Amino acid sequence: MSERRASLIAGLGLGGFVLAFSFAGRFLYRADPYTIHPAHALQAPDWAFPLGTDELGRDGLALLLAGGQATLEVALPAAVLAFVTGLAYGLLAGLGPGWLDKILMRLLDVFLALPSLVLLIFFAALARNGLSNTMLVLLLGFITWPGLARLVRNEVFAQRRRDFILAAQQAGAGPFYLARVHLLRVIAPVLVVNGTFLVGDTIFALSALSFLGLGVQPPQVSWGSLLQSALDIIALAPWWLLLPPGLLVFASLLAASLLGRGVGRGVLRR
Repeated sequence: MSERRASLIAGLGLGGFVLAFSFAGRFLYRADPYTIHPAHALQAPDWAFPLGTDELGRDGLALLLAGGQATLEVALPAAVLAFVTGLAYGLLAGLGPGWLDKILMRLLDVFLALPSLVLLIFFAALARNGLSNTMLVLLLGFITWPGLARLVRNEVFAQRRRDFILAAQQAGAGPFYLARVHLLRVIAPVLVVNGTFLVGDTIFALSALSFLGLGVQPPQVSWGSLLQSALDIIALAPWWLLLPPGLLVFASLLAASLLGRGVGRGVLRR
């Protein structure tokens, strides 16, 4: 089996597991994640609580499932928003007149020069009552699109002088037609690769925000907030609260990386 195929299979399998665990798991394991069992606080994994309980006595597995759903319900739409924004911006810069390209690229340089995580923390901290999930989607999407926009613009510039593009322009094709019919088909593999990386970026950014208490707000939990809660009581050695959310964040990032690597090798071979 080729390395590319192995990366694709591993990425699809790992990503499918994370999605199934987060969205289908709650239908199979119906315990309420927010029910408190005071007599079972910080109980190690057993038959009654497969992943133990937290310091309040809440079911660890139910919390992990709820955290996965909350994390992906924010991270995935944010990645889609970042992808659409970056694609539209890059196409506009690449197909527009020279003066528009210069303006858009200077603005993009400003966005790229700003540290993303610091910006996320700054805007999240401005919300006194915390950010809603919708606001988190908008914030994450707003922060993570510039890299894709630059890539799309450069790809469009590399393609716009090819013979079939020039022929289409001479036949009267406008920028929208060129983008829809020709350019998107040519750069589609590159878009797929970077789209997978965007998913990993948004999951990591949301987990970092939640870890700092600025992401998904209580009573909801996310993988980042579960990690933060576990570290607060790390002296009590609750390994069953620390390892599962950390492993799922790692698995999500690894799945995105493997998918991007597999698709990327296919692009290079072409």
